[in-house]
Amino acid sequence: MSHPSGPPHGESPWARPTGQPDPNTGDTPPYRPEPSESATRQMPAGAPDEATSQIAATPAAPSPAGQPPIPPGEPPTTVIATPAAAPRVPSVLRDPLALVLIFVTVIALTLAGLIGSELIARRIAGGKVVKATECVVQDNVSASFGVTPPLLWQAATKTFTNISIHTAGNRVKDAVRMTADVSVSDVRLHQEGDSRGTIGYLQATLTWPSEGIKETVRNMVPILGNLVSDLRTNPQDGTVEIKGAFGLSTAVVKPQVVDGGLSLQVEQLSGLGPLRLPRETLQPELDRFAAELTKRYPLGLHADSIEVTDTGIVARFSTRNASIPRSDDPCFTNL
Repeated sequence: MSHPSGPPHGESPWARPTGQPDPNTGDTPPYRPEPSESATRQMPAGAPDEATSQIAATPAAPSPAGQPPIPPGEPPTTVIATPAAAPRVPSVLRDPLALVLIFVTVIALTLAGLIGSELIARRIAGGKVVKATECVVQDNVSASFGVTPPLLWQAATKTFTNISIHTAGNRVKDAVRMTADVSVSDVRLHQEGDSRGTIGYLQATLTWPSEGIKETVRNMVPILGNLVSDLRTNPQDGTVEIKGAFGLSTAVVKPQVVDGGLSLQVEQLSGLGPLRLPRETLQPELDRFAAELTKRYPLGLHADSIEVTDTGIVARFSTRNASIPRSDDPCFTNL
């Protein structure tokens, strides 16, 4: 068997450099890639690909905690840890108007609490003063404290700057229809020895109308009693005229301040026969009457002045640096 003749020796197309023209035809052969080592291997039909076999044989990669396992054949997912975000400041704190409103609300609530506490303190303290005064004068009483400083501060320091007391005008002890207006200043509740404190200044103005004087004289002066039918005041000479029954007897009395107390001096007596009261009998009765009106006034009150008006008598009493006694008097036990 003869072999076909091939190209001349040395002129094999594989002997020419790639891309050089054929010297016989002058044509450039088409580009053929260099056969690789893997391409020279021939795999039998039906055999699995080696790369596929390797992927299939690779076990599933472990997954991070809390994540599903990575299926085989897929590259593991790289989880990139991001730094924790900084806490966000609430938008309300970044708004100047909101901050102002919050501040105003807090101040308003604080003031409301202080005002409420102040009102409660005034009610409690006022109630104690009212009970003590009502016990002394035997009449209904209203009391109030000074506006400044706040009563909470006064109670904390136990120093009260100003207390005002007003009675209803029914009576002051035995004086019927008498009204008392009392002003108390600089009260210091500091217990020392037998004293529960001191009162810097106390002034009482007693207003006594003519009708009240007449009723009181009837009740407290037995020698006159029901013989008193009328009573008139004379502001011109500062006297009080007491008329007996049927106008048959008359006594003119002048109220005065004597040794810090109230005195009723008989200025004139008139009458017919036995209806005319002797001075030596009437004057002691009037002295006893005046002493009864003032002897039980507490805290060393003394009379400063007495004025006769068109409607009655106005008397002013006062005391300074008075000691509040520590006693069993029920009128002062709750102070």
